[in-house]
Amino acid sequence: MWGAATAAHQVEGGNINCDSWLLEHVEGSIYTESSGDACDHYHRYDEDIRLLAALGLNAYRFSLEWARIEPEEGEFSLAELDHYRRMLASCREHGVEPVVTLHHFTSPQWIAARGGWEEPETARLFSRYCEKVVDHLGDLIGVACTVNELNLAILLQQWGFLHQDDAILAAPWRAAAAHRLGVAPERFSSFPFCVRGASYRVLLDAHRRGAQALRAGPGNFPVGMTLALREWYVEPGGEALADDLRLKSEEIFLEAARSDDFLGVQCYTRQRVGPGGLLPPNGNVELTQMGYEIAPEALATTLRHASERAQVPLIVTENGIATDDDGQRIAFIEGALAGVASCLRDGIDVRGYFYWSLLDNFEWLFGYGPKFGLIAVDRKTLRRSVKPSAEWLGRTAQNNAI
Repeated sequence: MWGAATAAHQVEGGNINCDSWLLEHVEGSIYTESSGDACDHYHRYDEDIRLLAALGLNAYRFSLEWARIEPEEGEFSLAELDHYRRMLASCREHGVEPVVTLHHFTSPQWIAARGGWEEPETARLFSRYCEKVVDHLGDLIGVACTVNELNLAILLQQWGFLHQDDAILAAPWRAAAAHRLGVAPERFSSFPFCVRGASYRVLLDAHRRGAQALRAGPGNFPVGMTLALREWYVEPGGEALADDLRLKSEEIFLEAARSDDFLGVQCYTRQRVGPGGLLPPNGNVELTQMGYEIAPEALATTLRHASERAQVPLIVTENGIATDDDGQRIAFIEGALAGVASCLRDGIDVRGYFYWSLLDNFEWLFGYGPKFGLIAVDRKTLRRSVKPSAEWLGRTAQNNAI
């Protein structure tokens, strides 16, 4: 599979029932700006899928929005399920394999109000949502990912993108969101900001239950999770700390993936570790618009480690670069694909490559600043413009080789 990826909240627009929309609009928001109309992919999906197919890509990874499908607990929207069925049908009509993610960071606000992914009952509720989805859509799904980046919250704290647990619990934006929902601040929880140690167990339980539900419904497609992985560069004396960090953020999830049909590997950069903790990139390396090191070669390293630890087929479900320099984007993709080719030559089972992302979209806390897309989106008109990098990747896909 050769494709590109998106996430519902980052491209659809008007996703008013999810927890991220709430956090974008509270006083003292941690978000730079609101997602608003995003890329209006909700209405323009057929145009975007047609563009993807015309480039020569044969697969599209996108997510379903739980907050649209189940806006209130136990109330499922047939209209929204039909909307996503039309998206899947569009993929099929354009000869594109649909790779569907059931949860990509955002949850219904009622889930956040009852403890989110720190509440064990969420695993059962996610499984029920998966049952509804597969009953309505399963016959058209090509590949299914349950939860995107189960290890996200741990990574964000390790990377320093978020404050530690006590600071998150005391954050004014958290209290403001809880007040909007009429719950105590300690009760409110959103997926990227999970702080209690048991949240990873809830996520793994949700993945297991969700995967079981997906396999039991109509259709016949592989099911797996996706993980955010990175290449580790350890300075002398940092070995013990790196092992501990890696155990918490990667190894427990890689071990859990052994019972799946595949593992989605998502890699963007490398991480340096010294005796005193995580280290910033060296001063002489180039950085992306997200502030981390440009390291396309990191993908091959993570694929090799994931294959060894998880022992299942792999799909590169995300890999990309935030830059305004499209020539730099081409060089990054070419370097990353060279690593994929080396893995294939060594017998590692890699079944697809998905660039992140198809469109210049809403990049969470950073708003619309970072440009990851193969296709530019004018923020005033929402007009699409195909970049040279998209055409380059499309030609590579058509050749099925670099």
